[in-house]
Order: sequence, then structure tokens, then C-alpha cells
Amino acid sequence: MRSRDGNHNSLFAVCSLLIFCSLALNAGEYLISYRYVVKDLILYNESLQISKSMTKCSGISKSFIELEYKNSKNLNKIILDNSDEFINYLYEIGLNVKYNGLTTNAINSSSTIITLKTTCFKVDFNDYFVRIAALK
Repeated sequence: MRSRDGNHNSLFAVCSLLIFCSLALNAGEYLISYRYVVKDLILYNESLQISKSMTKCSGISKSFIELEYKNSKNLNKIILDNSDEFINYLYEIGLNVKYNGLTTNAINSSSTIITLKTTCFKVDFNDYFVRIAALK
């Protein structure tokens, strides 16, 4: 439909397409892995590894999480500040759980290892929040 002052609708469509493409190009891709080890109810190790991807990741994001940040655009700091929310998101996308329990002479021994294999995430920094989406 043509408006009175020219072809306003197509101009709006072109501008919105340019803005969308610039936001998509601004998004970075990161490789993230997570490991959590508990032995006999004692936390032995918890590690979160984050690195910028050197190659383009392929896949489709099905869900995302938005985390607020104040001053820093450092992804490690943002995730550590919002660690509970991020770990809950990792549970949603799927973690591998390995449990081993043993009882000998009425003494229980158990170990649990929770891992997220190295997964590619698309990360988009906005003004006050960062959007993180796992690619599958």
C-alpha cells in the first residue's frame, strides 16, 4: 500500500531489514562446556569453560536466556554474576549425568558427574542485557 508521502511502507521494511541484519552480525559465537563433580556428598570440582569460536557454528537456536549486566561486556563475568540462572538454563537444554553408587560393609560411597559437552552458543550483547542461545 502506498502512503501519501511516497513509498513509506517499503522504506520501513528496508530499514527494519538493515537493523535486523546488523543485530545478527553483531552476535558472536562462543563454545561453552560445564562439568560438576560430587563424591560422597562433597563438591570436588565445578568448571565452566568459555571461549570464542574460531569457526562459524551451524545449527538452530530453540531456546534462549537473557542475563542482565551492568558495565562489563565480558561474557565470563556476566555468567559468573548470573550463575544460578545460567546453570538452570543448562539443565533445560540438557546435561549428561553419570551416577555411581556402591555400598560395602554398610558404608555408602557415591559419585555424580554432571557435564555439558562443548556446545556452541550464539551470544548477542544489547544495551542492558545479553541474550544467550544454544545452537543445536
